[in-house]
Amino acid sequence: MYPWNPQRPSAMPFHRYRPYEERVNVPVQERSWPGRRITEAPLWVPVDLRDGNQALVEPMDTERKHRLFDLLVRRGFKEIEIGYPSASRTDFDFVRHVVSLCASGAVPDDVTPVVFTPARPDLIDRTFESIDGLPRAVVHLYIATSPVWRDVVLGKDREAVAATVREAAERMARRAAERPDADIRFQFSPETFNLTEPDYIIELCDMVSELWDARPERPVTHNLPATVEIATPNVYADQIEYMHRNLARRDSVILSVHPHNDRGTGVACAELAVLAGAQRVEGCLFGNGERTGNVDLVTLALNLYAQGVDPMVDFSDIDAVRDVVEHCNRIPVHPRHPYAGELTHTAFSGTHQDAISKGFIQHSARAAELGVAESEAPWEVPYLPIDPADIGRSYEAVIRVNSQSGKGGMAYLLREHHGLDLPRRLRPDFSRVVQEATDDSGREATPKELYELFRVTYLAPGTDGDHVALSSWTVDRDPSTGAHRFVCTLQIGDRAGDFEGVGNGPLSAFVDALAGAGIAVDILDYSEHATTAGPGSEAVAYAECRVGGDAGETYWGAGRDTSVLTASVHAVLAAVNRAGAGR
Repeated sequence: MYPWNPQRPSAMPFHRYRPYEERVNVPVQERSWPGRRITEAPLWVPVDLRDGNQALVEPMDTERKHRLFDLLVRRGFKEIEIGYPSASRTDFDFVRHVVSLCASGAVPDDVTPVVFTPARPDLIDRTFESIDGLPRAVVHLYIATSPVWRDVVLGKDREAVAATVREAAERMARRAAERPDADIRFQFSPETFNLTEPDYIIELCDMVSELWDARPERPVTHNLPATVEIATPNVYADQIEYMHRNLARRDSVILSVHPHNDRGTGVACAELAVLAGAQRVEGCLFGNGERTGNVDLVTLALNLYAQGVDPMVDFSDIDAVRDVVEHCNRIPVHPRHPYAGELTHTAFSGTHQDAISKGFIQHSARAAELGVAESEAPWEVPYLPIDPADIGRSYEAVIRVNSQSGKGGMAYLLREHHGLDLPRRLRPDFSRVVQEATDDSGREATPKELYELFRVTYLAPGTDGDHVALSSWTVDRDPSTGAHRFVCTLQIGDRAGDFEGVGNGPLSAFVDALAGAGIAVDILDYSEHATTAGPGSEAVAYAECRVGGDAGETYWGAGRDTSVLTASVHAVLAAVNRAGAGR
């Protein structure tokens, strides 16, 4: 233990478990995968209708399966595992349903259904019965191969398991030969591959490649599952690279992987496996599956997208995809799920919000500079690995405000939703107002609630103030001197009076009139802008004022009106009334 580490041994019985190197031999080799990068998408194969479905508390009926199958086809998946037809009547019936869809032309010719079967003669026959009439299919044979599964589950040694695989593979070849009109290919999965002796896996895979006469024009798929994760992802990558280098008929083999997520590293295992030579990845949308789930194909595909690589599937409306999957699985997608979760693109932290807001402004400017639409400009916005709009998300949920939020996020929401561009010096002041409100409520503030806070705090005192009310006023300019004269009636507390001020501008003249009423005001900062361009636009003015002379306090006020002058007068008056309320 490091001398600086204060942790102490736990009371947990960790001694009961063995490290991976005591459970399976991973041959030492010169690794090449760490120096590679992924430049094209592997073949994605969703197993939601089989592996995912068998993990559901309430398995899908035909209606839900059809809806999910239709989604997968429309999203661009070209191999889809549609069921385990020998396992249940429901699965068998759905495979027959897909046969009818193919016969009606509802399934594109480049989409191939995959069916799953154990290495038992009667179940293989049942599987082939289910695909009768399919013009193309992959029949997927599996058997557990690792020592623990051989001993505990199957009660067979290596030779007996190999004999079972041989008999099953030969039977599948015979059954396929009975359908010369169909394009039936084969897939083999040595279940628990990552816990099985590598030399034994090579022996089994090479045997079935020969039995199935694997050729480049009719390749065999060897699918190598991390059925239960046992090690860090680099170990799985080493195992895949060993197979990639040592399988016979390599140009006639599609090397596939099927990672699970027991250690929470399914995505990393899949990505490193592709670097190590895998060409095909099985998984589920949003990571559904037994126990902790299968690897998430959505995350894998969009990880590639974020690296500038075409994922070859379409997730441009991620919420529509999520809605269908949640309906079919009856399991919600976690709010923090990568890319698809409700809060995935949301920032509450003030520093994050400020960075994102600045990033949006910079992105807009860069697009204008390049002369392209913002949707086509290179994306470099802090904290957002991809543009939410690319997957059908609006920017509305990117910045949300709670007690942890900062001035940048509040300013962004007021600008985007209400057309207010707060001066930088006003933002910390408003931030304190919002933080006090959200601390009291304990929840986030919506854009509508933010504006209401701003209105009550900064706008309302200019028109409905209790301290000083401006009941009437006029302003004119002397064309000979350029001086402005401000004439007004003020209600100050319980007294009213007419006052007049002169200045080189309307606001300085108004300040002079206030001085005549005994209210000393210095304007320290002032800005204005239009809420929108064109008809219907309003002017918004902001004034930072010191009220009460040199020893007075500073307050911000704001005004909003169709007239710039009226908005500016209301802004100064709002600051005066806020000062009066403060005192």
